[in-house]
Amino acid sequence: MDKAIDLDRFEQAILPHLDAAHNLARWLVRGGSDAEDIVQEASLRAWRGFGTFRGSDGRGWLLAIVRNTCFTWLRKNRRQDLADEFDENIHSHEPDAPDPERRLFEGLDTQRVQQALENLPAEFREAIVLRELEGLSYKEIGDIAGVPIGTVMSRLARARKRLQKNLTAPVGKEA
Repeated sequence: MDKAIDLDRFEQAILPHLDAAHNLARWLVRGGSDAEDIVQEASLRAWRGFGTFRGSDGRGWLLAIVRNTCFTWLRKNRRQDLADEFDENIHSHEPDAPDPERRLFEGLDTQRVQQALENLPAEFREAIVLRELEGLSYKEIGDIAGVPIGTVMSRLARARKRLQKNLTAPVGKEA
């Protein structure tokens, strides 16, 4: 394939989604400069592998590459971020408080919401960011993460419960 045609196709299919790629990377690795490096690396990987790209969903394809690049980086640099300990209180208790989205719209401090998101394990952050911030469907998230839709639903439910607990706890008492 002609390199000029490949470049045009790459620019049309992939480049419009760099903001979404950066958003996902920033939330997964919890840092702007690390996220920029990861998106740059993922973009390079996307360019190198673009000859194998078949389809019309450049966004999903790029986000899957960014996701894999992030998790590789986390395994090398912050292994503890990948741990998801089971806490009976978090995973079994149903608080009587409003859901996190409602609290957000009721004027909850943006910094507190950001901190609650950052406190989530990487797989939960990934699911919330892709669903709530990027507006992807469960199927699209499953395709990007390489997991079944049921796993996506479970991660979202667990992430929302943990967010709810953190956002309804008194300041300084977040889980």
